[in-house]
Amino acid sequence: MSDTIKLSIVTPTGEIYCDDVKSVVLPGKDGEFGVIPAHSSLVSSLTVGVIEITKTDASIEVIAINWGHVKVDESFVDVLVDGAVALSGDDSSVIAQNIQKAKDLVSSVEDSNVSMAAVNARISSFA
Repeated sequence: MSDTIKLSIVTPTGEIYCDDVKSVVLPGKDGEFGVIPAHSSLVSSLTVGVIEITKTDASIEVIAINWGHVKVDESFVDVLVDGAVALSGDDSSVIAQNIQKAKDLVSSVEDSNVSMAAVNARISSFA
């Protein structure tokens, strides 16, 4: 059994992430859920929130999304989202800009089942 799983994140403008990862946490419609290698197959809707990726070097990468779908198999996670913003960058000003873009993205979603304050707080925690 492999200790990684292939993660692909695609938006309407193209693929924004594709790599082997240790795990990924996704904002499902019924709450966050984690995926690790050899996970049971599933298909789920995703809601506004953050995708938290644990990379093979144990570093964390975070991507804010507005909504989408995920297909999980034992060896891959395919994420299709309408909009996404990576909360990373080479310096603090780029990171700050990306955090603002992420907040703007999630603010555009009107989903009464989601606490926007909680999503914005989670985005801000990665600054």
